Amino acid sequence: MSVLTAISLSRHDLPAFAVQGIYWGAFAAYVPQIKAQVGASDGAFGLALLCAATGAVSAMLLAPRFSARFGLWAVPLASVLLALAFQGPTWVSSVPLFAALMFFAGAGSGLQDVVMNTRLSRSESRLGASLMNLNHAMFSFAYAGSALSAGLAREAGVAPGIVFASLGVVTLVAALGMFSTETAESHGGASAARGRVGGVILWGGLITLVAFLSENATEGWSALHVERTLGGGAAEGALGPAMLGLTMGIGRFTGQLVVGRLSETRVVFWSALVTAAGALLAAIAPVPLVAYIGFGTLGLGVSTIAPMLLSLVGRLSSDEARPHVISRVTTIGYMGFFIGPPIMGFISEGFGLRVSFGFVAILLLCVPAMLALMRRAG
Repeated sequence: MSVLTAISLSRHDLPAFAVQGIYWGAFAAYVPQIKAQVGASDGAFGLALLCAATGAVSAMLLAPRFSARFGLWAVPLASVLLALAFQGPTWVSSVPLFAALMFFAGAGSGLQDVVMNTRLSRSESRLGASLMNLNHAMFSFAYAGSALSAGLAREAGVAPGIVFASLGVVTLVAALGMFSTETAESHGGASAARGRVGGVILWGGLITLVAFLSENATEGWSALHVERTLGGGAAEGALGPAMLGLTMGIGRFTGQLVVGRLSETRVVFWSALVTAAGALLAAIAPVPLVAYIGFGTLGLGVSTIAPMLLSLVGRLSSDEARPHVISRVTTIGYMGFFIGPPIMGFISEGFGLRVSFGFVAILLLCVPAMLALMRRAG
C-alpha cells in the first residue's frame, strides 16, 4: 500500500494525532519557563507532572464508555476537551494549582489517546491495512514542529498562555476534519479479552510502559538537561524535545514504508536496543550537539515500539473486545508517564540528569526479555 493511499484512509484520524502532538511539543519547549513560573524544584515539578499522568490513567479507564456513548463525535469531542484542559496550567504561578490543573490536562490527553487509537485500530481491522505507524508519525512531526515554534516564541518573550490559546483555535479548526461516518463499537467483550490475550496485554503493556517512560523522559527533561547540565540557551534547550519529535516522526514514517516486510517482534527488539544507546549517549554527552544526537537516536529507536504493539494487540482482538484491549495496553503503558516524572525528578535532584538518562537506558535493556515473555504468552 502506498503512503498516499494510507494518508487517504487516515484522513479523519491524522488531525487527531496532530492535535495531541502540538500540545505536548509546546509544553516540552516551555518546561523551563513554566517550572520557574510556578517556583518548583525538580522533585516538586516531577510530582506535579505525576498528577498529569494520574489524570491520563483515570480517563483511559473511562475511554471505552466515552467512545461508545458519543460514537461518531468521540474523537473530535475528546480533542476539544484536550484543548480546553491545556489552557489552565500555563497561567498559574503556584505548584499546587499547577499540579491540579495538570491532572485535567493529562485526563484530556489520555481520553483522546485511547479513543483515537481505538478508532484507528478498528479502521485497520476493517480495511485490512496497517495505518498505525503513519498516524503516530503525524503525532511526532506535529510535536517536533510545535516544540520548535514554541521555542522560538519563548525566545521572543511570548507568554506560554498566549501560545496555548493559539493552539486552542487550531484545534477547533482541526476538529472539523476528525468527524467520521464510521459507527462506534460496543463496549462489551471484556472477559473474552482477558481470556484470549491477557498475557499479551500484560507484557505488551509493560513494553509500552518502558517506551513511554523513555519518551517522557526526553520530552520533559531534555530541555533542562541541555540548558542546565550542558549550558545551552532557551532555543538550544527547545531543540532537545524537537529532535525527539522529528526523529520519531522519521522513524514512524519509515516504519510505515517497511511494514509487512519485518515482524513486529524483530522491530521491537532492535528498536529497544537503539533507544537504550540513544539514552546512554544523551547521559554522557559533553556538549549539546552530542546530546542532540543521543535524543535523535532515542527518537528513532522508540518511534515504532508503541505503534507496532498497539497494531498487534488490536489485530488479536475481536471487534467487541478491541476498545478494552487498547484501553488496557495504553493504560499500562501510560504508567510510564505516571512513574517517569517522579523517578526522573528524584534521581535528578539526588544525582543529576546524567544519571536519570542512564537509568532510562538500563530499563530499555530489559525490553528483549519482556518481549520473549510476550511471545510465549501469545
